[in-house]
Amino acid sequence: MPELPEVEASRRAIEVHCLGKKIKRSIVADDSKVIDGVSPSDFEAAILGKTIVSAHRKGKNLWLQLDSPPFPSFQFGMAGAIYIKGVVVTKYKRSAINDTDEWPSKYSKLFVELDDGLELSFTDKRRFAKVRLLKDPTSVPPISELGPDALFEPMTIDQFFGSLSKKKIAIKALLLDQSVISGIGNWIADEVLYQARIHPLQSVASLSKESCATLLKCIKEVLEKALEVGADSTQFPNNWIFHSHEKKPGMAFVDGKVIDFITAGGRTTAYVPELQKLSGGQAAKLAGEQTKQMSKRKGGRKDDDVDEPASEEEETAEIVKPKRESKSKGRTKKPPSKRNSKESEDDTGSVHSDGDDDDPASEEAVVAKSSKSKNGRESKQGGKKKPAAKRKARESDESDDQDNGEDEKRKRGKVTNDKQPKAASKKIAASQNGKRSTRGK
Repeated sequence: MPELPEVEASRRAIEVHCLGKKIKRSIVADDSKVIDGVSPSDFEAAILGKTIVSAHRKGKNLWLQLDSPPFPSFQFGMAGAIYIKGVVVTKYKRSAINDTDEWPSKYSKLFVELDDGLELSFTDKRRFAKVRLLKDPTSVPPISELGPDALFEPMTIDQFFGSLSKKKIAIKALLLDQSVISGIGNWIADEVLYQARIHPLQSVASLSKESCATLLKCIKEVLEKALEVGADSTQFPNNWIFHSHEKKPGMAFVDGKVIDFITAGGRTTAYVPELQKLSGGQAAKLAGEQTKQMSKRKGGRKDDDVDEPASEEEETAEIVKPKRESKSKGRTKKPPSKRNSKESEDDTGSVHSDGDDDDPASEEAVVAKSSKSKNGRESKQGGKKKPAAKRKARESDESDDQDNGEDEKRKRGKVTNDKQPKAASKKIAASQNGKRSTRGK
C-alpha cells in the first residue's frame, strides 16, 4: 500500500502546482464505501469556489486546507493515489494509471478542476481508501490517533529508547503500529530493519540504546532517499531488500546473500538470516529449539531405518495390487442392478462396506466377499439357488401346509413330529373325508 514516501510525494506535488487556486468544478463519485459520511452532492457544494491554501500530511493521511472549512481528507488505503493532469506525481504500481487511459479515470473518487484549468483527481482501484469532509481533520480519527510522524516529527534517541523499554512485542510489529510511529508500512519496516541489521522478531525490550540509535538513523535515511527520487521505486538503490520483496523463496537475494521470508507483525516479512540475527535470550532459545529439532530428525532417521522392511513390503503390495485387480477384471461381472437385487436378499446385510464408496478396489473386494458367502450358503442348500420369488412362495406354501396339518393332528392327538411332510397331511385329510362319507350312509 502507499506509505509515507508516496503520500508525501503527492502532498509536495499539490503544494507546488495547486496552492492559491480556486476550485471551479468538482465531481464526487457515488461510492459510499470510499466517500465516507457525506453525499456526493453535499461534498461538491461544500468545496465549490473554495481556494486551496495548503496541503498537509501525517503518517499516510493527507488533507487539503481550504480558505474555510470543511476540508477534504484522504486516507490512501491499499491503492489510493493523487494525480495531476500533465504532472508526474509518483509511480506506485498498484495504483498506476497510464497516460493513455481516460481522464478522469473510471477509478476517480474525487475530481477537481481549478480556475486556471489544472485538473486533479484522487483515484482508488481497490476501494479501500476513505475520502472525508472534515472541519478539523487533526481532531478526529484516524489522524488524531496517530503517533509522531516518522519524517516531520522524528523522536530523539532517548525518547525512542524510553518508549521501547517496557514493551514486549517484536520490533517489526512495533514499527507497523501507527500509534507509536506513523507513516511506516510493511516495505519500509523491512528495509530499515535490514539496513540496521536487526531481526524482525527481536523483542523491542531487548534492544540496546546503540541499536535504537542505528534504527532511527536508518528510518531517516530510507525515507529521505525514497523521497529524493519522488517515491519512484524503480530508482531505489540496488542494494535495498525492497527489490526482492515479491520474489519467491530461494530466488531472492541482496548483495549475494539469501533473503528469507517469515511472518512478523501479521505481515509477510523479508530479511537476511546471515545478517539479521536474534540476540540475547532469544538467540539462546532459538539455539535450543534448533538443537531439539536436530535430535528429533536424528531419531526420525533411526526409526526410518527400522521401518525399511515394512516399507519394502508396502512397495511389493503396491506392485501386486494391480495384478489382483487385473484378475478380478477377468471374471464376468454382474450388472449393478442384478447385483444390488441379490445383495438385498442377504438377510445379514454383509454387503455394506465401511470404506470409501468411490474406491474401485474396495468395491470389488466387497462384491467378491459377498459372492463367496452366498456360494457357501448355496452349497449347503445342496445345489443351484432358485429365484427369490419362487423360493419365497414355496416357503410360504410349506409353512401353511405344515400349520394345517399340525392343527388336524392336534385334534386327533396324533402329532408325532412338528415337521410332518405335506403328503402325509393330505393323506390324513383324505382319510377323514372317507370316514365322514361312510357315516353318512
